[in-house]
Formats: sequence, structure tokens, C-alpha cells
Amino acid sequence: MMKLKLVSLLLCVGMLFACNNTQKGAGIGAGGGALLGGIIGAIAGNTAVGVAVGGAVGAGAGAIIGNKMDKAKKQAQQVQNAQVETVKDTNGLDAVKVTFDSGILFATGKADLSTSAKNSLAEFARVLNSNTDCDVAIIGHTDNTGTDAVNQPLSVNRANSVSNYLRSCGVQGKQIKSVEGQGSTNPVADNSTAAGRQQNRRVEVYMYASKEMIQKAEAGTLQ
Repeated sequence: MMKLKLVSLLLCVGMLFACNNTQKGAGIGAGGGALLGGIIGAIAGNTAVGVAVGGAVGAGAGAIIGNKMDKAKKQAQQVQNAQVETVKDTNGLDAVKVTFDSGILFATGKADLSTSAKNSLAEFARVLNSNTDCDVAIIGHTDNTGTDAVNQPLSVNRANSVSNYLRSCGVQGKQIKSVEGQGSTNPVADNSTAAGRQQNRRVEVYMYASKEMIQKAEAGTLQ
């Protein structure tokens, strides 16, 4: 019985890695597939943004969405003080990750936007306003200084500050699908150094394909 269970486990792991090697744009089904999509995302280093669609997204539609996201990425790269990269969403589709570090956005321990931060976010709002078929997720982070009791609400407040300012610049509230904070749980650098802690104090904004965008891509009508 133990051998049978071990074989079953290995087969499941093998299936997960096989799924990770599918073509660009391959999607994850709804229901149990949404959970599977989250597991695959963790293995592949993908993000947890995007609601899993009810069925696979074809390679052709995925390529069309990829081209759309490439254009959005180029626009975002023109924003001052923004680090821009291509990542994958829950469905394995291209998404755009824009990172603003808190050395630009906030004073230490604060969630109030600086003047330079407002200027950068105003530029970024124009990118979002020209890509209204992209859904948006905003995630705040902190370094590990202090306790979770302080860092968790601080990360949420920073994310909300960014969300509120983007809305004040004309970004539609319905486009921003989630605003959350992750405290110090997801560092991107070494918290033992001042430079590393500064990198970890950040807000990430994700632009990813909405259901409407996916439907248009599948119909061949996405511009």
C-alpha cells in the first residue's frame, strides 16, 4: 500500500511539472483546476494574480495576449522610478509586474505618498487608462524590521495609498481587482542589509488579462 501511495504521489508531481511545460497561453480550468493552477504557479515562479478561466486558453489566444502585454510593458517602462518585468499569471498568460520601492514611495514606517511618488503614479495611471482591458492587482510589502502586528497593516495601508491615488488620477475602481498587503513574508532581497531592506519595502502592481481580454483574444478581436 505504501508503494502504491508513493507511486501515485510521484505521478502527481510529474503531471504538475509536465503542465508547466505547456505552450505559452495554456490555461488552468475552474474549480479544482484553480487550485492546480496555484500549485503550478508556485513551482514555476508565477504570480497568484488572475482568476482561472473555465477551460484552456489556446496557444493562439495566448500569443495575442502576449503581444498586448508587450505593448503595455513598453508603456510602463516609460514611467519614472518603476521597475517593469514580464511575469506569468495564474493561467500561464503573460502579465506585467511594475514595482515601486518605498524609498521612492514612502518615508520609513509611513504610508503617505511623497510628491515624487505621486508624479510617478500619475504617469502610471495614464498607462492603466490606456489599457482598461487589463485587470490590476496591487500588493504592498515591508522589510522584516518590527513585528507582523506592525508590518502587515503597514503593507496594506501602502497598497491602499497607491490604489487610492491611481483612482484619483482617473483609473476606474472596477479595473483594480485586488488590493492587499503581505507584510514581510515575501522578501526579494537580504533583510540583513540596509540595501536589501530597502528593496523589500515595496509596492507591486500587476497588469494581467481580464476575462474580457481572454474572450476577445479567443475571438480574434483583441486590438
